Amino acid sequence: MNLPLWITLSRLLGVPLLLYLLFDPTPTQRWWGTGIFLLAAATDWVDGYLARRRNEVTDLGKFLDPLVDKLLVLAPLLCLVELGSIPAWGVFLIVARELGIAGWRVNQAEIRGANFLGKLKTVTQIAAVALLVAPLPETWRFPGLVVFWLAVLLTAISGMVYVWPRPASGQPPTN
Repeated sequence: MNLPLWITLSRLLGVPLLLYLLFDPTPTQRWWGTGIFLLAAATDWVDGYLARRRNEVTDLGKFLDPLVDKLLVLAPLLCLVELGSIPAWGVFLIVARELGIAGWRVNQAEIRGANFLGKLKTVTQIAAVALLVAPLPETWRFPGLVVFWLAVLLTAISGMVYVWPRPASGQPPTN
């Protein structure tokens, strides 16, 4: 196990803590939860940067990194459903895509890293969770929901793009 993999796994430590803080949250617990979530989310960039810089990109890392990202994002989203902050069907769409892609990746001969849309989806999900978990004034509720629905849309689109058949190099796409 290399350093980037250890950093990826360390992100998992934030998940149970987030669940605890959001179980019956006070404003203080929500701020702590937001901070822990953003710190854990920031390590996603750190482990990827180190893996590329140190030439330690592995298939295990390409598999675990997005899986840990999914757990980190889905845990607070499910808590937000329980708190009545967001509708369950929006989170269901995200969960369905994330599980579908995780299953798809397991069955692939070669594990591809995230594409641009996948990375944009992750950043948007992180922004949505942070805006909705933080105990911001009521005027921030609508922007938080807009970012959440944008995350749902990008999640669906990036999932379709990920599984869309790719033509062989140099060949035009077939219909």
